[in-house]
Amino acid sequence: MPAESQQPAADRLDDDDYPAYTMGRAAELIASTPGFLRSLGEAGLINPKRSDGGHRRYSRRQLRTASRARELVDQGTPIEAACRIISLEDRLEEALRVNEELRAHGGRLAHEGPHGSSHGSSNEQKI
Repeated sequence: MPAESQQPAADRLDDDDYPAYTMGRAAELIASTPGFLRSLGEAGLINPKRSDGGHRRYSRRQLRTASRARELVDQGTPIEAACRIISLEDRLEEALRVNEELRAHGGRLAHEGPHGSSHGSSNEQKI
């Protein structure tokens, strides 16, 4: 993690994506096991960084995701289904955010064609 180690310490403290937690500490923080975290990685839900020695390192963002999966699994949801649910929830949240941004900008992009021009004749004005 050479590039990250050159980041100022104060910036790393505020960075949700900085891989600060070892597998053992991460498992402890979400009241889980290292095996559970490995299974989330195998399912593709989280992708921990690796230290120079090859050890998995987790960020706060990844731990929040893992905690969401832990809650679903604790409620009886199979781990594969929990990962799929979280993935779909995250995609929906992103789509809603983009939709809100488009609305905030007057829907300008919603009326543009694939090349940035309006559909119909150039003299036609969209209302």
